[in-house]
Amino acid sequence: MNNIEIEFTKLIEDHKHTIYTVCYFFSKDTDEVSDLFQEILINIWNGFNSFKGKSDIKTWIWRISLNTCNFEFRKKKTRIVTVPLTIDVDLYNDTDAKSQQIQILYDRINRLKVFDRAIILLWLENMNYQDIADVMGISVSNVKSRLFRIKEQLKSMSNC
Repeated sequence: MNNIEIEFTKLIEDHKHTIYTVCYFFSKDTDEVSDLFQEILINIWNGFNSFKGKSDIKTWIWRISLNTCNFEFRKKKTRIVTVPLTIDVDLYNDTDAKSQQIQILYDRINRLKVFDRAIILLWLENMNYQDIADVMGISVSNVKSRLFRIKEQLKSMSNC
């Protein structure tokens, strides 16, 4: 492997949790998550040499991941619906109280608009307002007001 490939591999290894987090926020289907992950890797690779370091690398990864998933999400709306093969084993289904609360929260978050979903996802990942603003391309004050509105919206949702 040459130096660029080594740097890229290290970058992906360091940030794969971030990429998977975004992928799982857009889909629960493991095959679709894998496809999204691959699309993100392609987009990161294509932009890797042009990254100038003007922003934090983590912000850049978040931005590419969100943009890629959002693009694929929009493309998916126009595709023909297919029925995926399923297995009767659910590795992600925990029955303890904390896991159930987290599942309720994620179910509510998945009912939000895509842009709001991305903002709350970044906030749940403990990103500060400035980093969220950089990733989303909006002002810090806009982040604050949107987060307030999103939290209120999540509180008011029923568990339907």
